[in-house]
Amino acid sequence: MYRVNDIFYSLQGEGHNTGRAAVFIRFAGCNLRCSFCDTEFDTYREMTAEEIVASISTYPARFTVLTGGEPTLQVDEAFVDLLHQYGFEVAMESNGTRPAPKNLDWLTVSPKISGEKWKVESGWRLPDEVKVVFDEDTVPETYLPSPSTLRLSPILYLQPCDTGNAERNAIIINRCIDYIKEHPQWRLSLQTHKLIGFK
Repeated sequence: MYRVNDIFYSLQGEGHNTGRAAVFIRFAGCNLRCSFCDTEFDTYREMTAEEIVASISTYPARFTVLTGGEPTLQVDEAFVDLLHQYGFEVAMESNGTRPAPKNLDWLTVSPKISGEKWKVESGWRLPDEVKVVFDEDTVPETYLPSPSTLRLSPILYLQPCDTGNAERNAIIINRCIDYIKEHPQWRLSLQTHKLIGFK
């Protein structure tokens, strides 16, 4: 059984796959408690893998995003294999503190400001993109392991933190833009779903 917070159909609002129609499976539970998180962890329903597949198969897109919370607390390779059997391309959004299934089609690691530092252990599935939440105090490089440890060059994104305060948000966005101009290995990721008002 899986603890599922929500299943919904929308567009991916962040990172490399921004704008793609996607079925989101939001899993309950997380091993971190970040102040800026927008997820309600404690509300969920228990579902079998087959019930999840039946639910997401009602939508026309065959791109699914496993998110949370922290999906690596529940999702394993067998679950990803099942989604592949039904024709789904499978992406995951993780905080990077636990190993992700190796058979994912796309892995986003978003290391967090609080809690455990992102880990890269021998044999772990490496990310396709890294997305760092940026605020006034963020030094993005401190969230990255050494290049020799990472063993590849994922796409690097900075995402301005949504503080809920328009004036502070504008300051953070401008600082983020300035940082990227000075450090062009990073790209800007905006939360387009918040900017234009969709789930």
